[in-house]
Amino acid sequence: MVKNKNNTAIWNTRIKNNTSSLFQKIGSSIDIDKKLYKEDIKGSIVHVEMLYKQKIISFKIKNKIVYGLNKIEKEILKNKFEFNKKHEDIHMSIEKRLSQIIGDDAGYIHTARSRNDQVITDFKIWIKSASKNINNNLNQTIKVTLKLAEKNIQTIMPGFTHLKNAQPLSFGHYLMAYVEMLNRDKKRFLNNMQSLNENPLGVSALVGTSFNIDRNYTTKKLGFKNPTNNSIDTVSDRDFVLDYLYNCSVCSMHISRIAEDLIIWNSDAFNLITLTDKVVTGSSIMPQKKNPDLLEFLRGKTGTIYGNFFSMLTILKGLPLSYFKDLQDDKEIIFKSTEVLNNCLKILIEILNNLNPNKKRMLELANSGYITATDLAEHLVKNYAMPFRQAYQKTAAIVNLAEKKKKRLNELTIQELKRIEPKLKNDVVKIFDLKNSVNSKKSYGGTAFDNIKKMIIKYKKEL
Repeated sequence: MVKNKNNTAIWNTRIKNNTSSLFQKIGSSIDIDKKLYKEDIKGSIVHVEMLYKQKIISFKIKNKIVYGLNKIEKEILKNKFEFNKKHEDIHMSIEKRLSQIIGDDAGYIHTARSRNDQVITDFKIWIKSASKNINNNLNQTIKVTLKLAEKNIQTIMPGFTHLKNAQPLSFGHYLMAYVEMLNRDKKRFLNNMQSLNENPLGVSALVGTSFNIDRNYTTKKLGFKNPTNNSIDTVSDRDFVLDYLYNCSVCSMHISRIAEDLIIWNSDAFNLITLTDKVVTGSSIMPQKKNPDLLEFLRGKTGTIYGNFFSMLTILKGLPLSYFKDLQDDKEIIFKSTEVLNNCLKILIEILNNLNPNKKRMLELANSGYITATDLAEHLVKNYAMPFRQAYQKTAAIVNLAEKKKKRLNELTIQELKRIEPKLKNDVVKIFDLKNSVNSKKSYGGTAFDNIKKMIIKYKKEL
């Protein structure tokens, strides 16, 4: 066996001259991929166990390697491991240290594999774990939202289209819309598990290996469902990275939309919610200010996550098969997006825990803008056998009358209403009651109080 001196690159026998210090600096990924140490050690242990099972290495060598790898993991956990840029990446750093611990037998660890399949294996295991962690944070966010919604089932506010008052609804129902968004995000991360569950280990650098390896064994031991089907595709595939980054992007977009809603509602113009002092900041010059900076932070960080997604798309768009150095950037992109998204979810939880609806203002705003007009049109259809378009025109005329007289709809007299539609009776007045309007929307998914209660129970059970 050719000895691999611990202070030289793995390819030093072939490439005689030392690489430039600049290339060593930019070529090293250890500062980034050291996050993968647990996954790398786990994958290596399973790999050598498979090599022993297949009689490719001896029991003694397998045990020495496993012992050395476990020792390295303990060193890393205790911050006693040196991450040296000269060793380029986490894989070679571990192998170099392993050779210091057990000698030349460490070289057997790389039998029947390449860093190409090794890193993808590590990366997939890491992303699977990261996806579960994000979903745990999504669950916590949903729990907090459900709690707030349950407290505000009967809190009436205006629903908006084009930021104009549209129809009355429950604030609890509005919050449940966020639950739907976040629940879809959870499903997207779960769906991504399918592509993450294909085991890359064993395809080696490009074409597989001539060693009699057992990929089904490593697949089972590493928690994958199936081994990948094509060695070339496996080495070059980063679709699972794109899927994950897309999921992060959609989730961050939802967080941004929630943040935008709350920023608008917190403004002095709307004044629909207040935020406690825990989640606002002040001004350097205006003593009275309480600014929703954390919400603006959430909105702004969406751009970072979008940028990472498009960076990865751009890296991949011009790559022929199979592996190229360009792909090294995938880990930094993934790690950054994961960190930002988890921070944003934790911040959103904090904000929701420190948010109070201004119920009086919500009701006051709901009483403006003729937002029960649609209820009147539906009343005409249901009670007077009137086509909806005709009912729409009659209702629009009544709204015009109320606007002209500077009255709310419920302030119009029955005589004034009958000038436009003589068939109307005194019971029409109840149509303009906001609570009746909200509770009448009993269609599945509507804002009726009972509907909201059922949805809250449904999602509590799912959690």
